[in-house]
Amino acid sequence: MTSAPEKVAARTACWCCGAGYAEADLIRLGQHPEVGICLGCARYLYRQRTERLDRGRVSVPARIRSLIRAGRGAVIHRGWHDRPVLGRLLRWVDRHLP
Repeated sequence: MTSAPEKVAARTACWCCGAGYAEADLIRLGQHPEVGICLGCARYLYRQRTERLDRGRVSVPARIRSLIRAGRGAVIHRGWHDRPVLGRLLRWVDRHLP
C-alpha cells in the first residue's frame, strides 16, 4: 500500500536577491504579477526610491534622512552591524529608521 504524496509548499525566488520564499512572503507588482519581491528587498527598494527623491529636495526631513543614510553607511563600513551585542542593537534601530 502506498501513501498519498504530501503537499509541499512551493518556494518562489525573489527577483531581487534570488532567495527562495513562500508565496505569502512575496510582494507582487500590480502590472507584472510574475515579479515577486521579498520584504527585505522591498524595504531596500523603498530606501533607494526615497534617496533618489531626496536628491532633488532641500528640506529638513531630506537632510535628516541623508544623515541617517551616512550613519548607516559608516556602521556597515566599520562592520559594527556584525558584532554580537552592538550589531543586534544597530539592526533593531535600523528597522525603525526611514
